[in-house]
Amino acid sequence: MPHATATFNGKVIAEADKWEFVEGNVYFPPDSVDKSVLSDSTLTTFCPWKGTASYYNISVDGQGAKDAAWYYPSPKTDKASPLKDHVAFYKTKVDVKSE
Repeated sequence: MPHATATFNGKVIAEADKWEFVEGNVYFPPDSVDKSVLSDSTLTTFCPWKGTASYYNISVDGQGAKDAAWYYPSPKTDKASPLKDHVAFYKTKVDVKSE
């Protein structure tokens, strides 16, 4: 069975058997992410077909990463609608694996 994890500072912060894979990124379902390590960021970005992305900062055991995760609260197109509220992580900041 396929499996995906996101690990930061030695702690698994997201784990799922089902996820969305778009443009080289694993988007974890909202209920598979440990929200206790996330805090809202003020950063937003815009994608023409996915819409406006909101960002999270991550903090685990005193180690932090700013703007290290993002999600689309209101996807712009039907094609992007499966991504609603799914969380993706920057692979340069978080160790993301899928198999």
